[in-house]
Amino acid sequence: MKKYQGAYFEGERSLFQVRDAEIIDTTFGQGESPLKESRNLTIVNSVFRWKYPLWYSRNITVNDTIFETMSRSGIWYTKQITVNNSTLQAPKLFRRSQGINLHKVHFSDADETLWNCSDIVLDQVQARGDYFGMNSQNIKVDGLDLVGNYVFDGAKNIEVHNSRFVSKDAFWNCEHVTVYDSKINGEYLAWNSKDVTFVNCTIESHQGLCYLDGIKLINCKVLETDLAFEYCKKIDAHFTCSNTSIKNPISGIIEAKGSAEIIQDDPDLDTSKVNITVK
Repeated sequence: MKKYQGAYFEGERSLFQVRDAEIIDTTFGQGESPLKESRNLTIVNSVFRWKYPLWYSRNITVNDTIFETMSRSGIWYTKQITVNNSTLQAPKLFRRSQGINLHKVHFSDADETLWNCSDIVLDQVQARGDYFGMNSQNIKVDGLDLVGNYVFDGAKNIEVHNSRFVSKDAFWNCEHVTVYDSKINGEYLAWNSKDVTFVNCTIESHQGLCYLDGIKLINCKVLETDLAFEYCKKIDAHFTCSNTSIKNPISGIIEAKGSAEIIQDDPDLDTSKVNITVK
């Protein structure tokens, strides 16, 4: 196996098609695509300063490494990459990639990151930025702390545990989402989605949970949430609430404990198809 240690590279495609190598304590300066078409790399304690460092790569492990601001659009069309204990400062870092495993990673600018990717594991990840995870699928999350709007727009097959989202329009246009033991704060939660379940979660959302086809709330807290469940069908919701209003659900069961206003003012809806109980 080749080893590059304590090195400095610059210029376009500086290690193009490098294979079966360890890269340690190395800096990649100005120059696009330094590791394009690489295979079977372990990268440790290194720095990427410029654009497109890992395109079309395969079987990559990255530990204790920094992707600086200008390493934008850094990891595209890549398969099987693991990143541990690293700081990622650039936007648009992952796109159209597969087999992504991130552990103890901090995204300081996660705008348009993880787009159109699949088979993703996020473990103890911090991220700040809009449109995180758009149109991706097969996502497992534990301990994601995210501040940014439109998270996981259009994504499919998502399982989330022990996380916190401060996000307007989170989980829009999604399919098959389950969120456990998490807190979600932000307007217009989960509109136009299908098969969404929240378990032991705390939710605060202006006009959240509307236009859903299949929504479950199991042992959740719904706080300061108005006009919820508007035009939702196949509802199975059991929660405690305060300062909450429920408007024009289409069908299902809603059982709430606390204070909630019920608004059913659409004459075209058959109110017998929804059973609402507030205790």
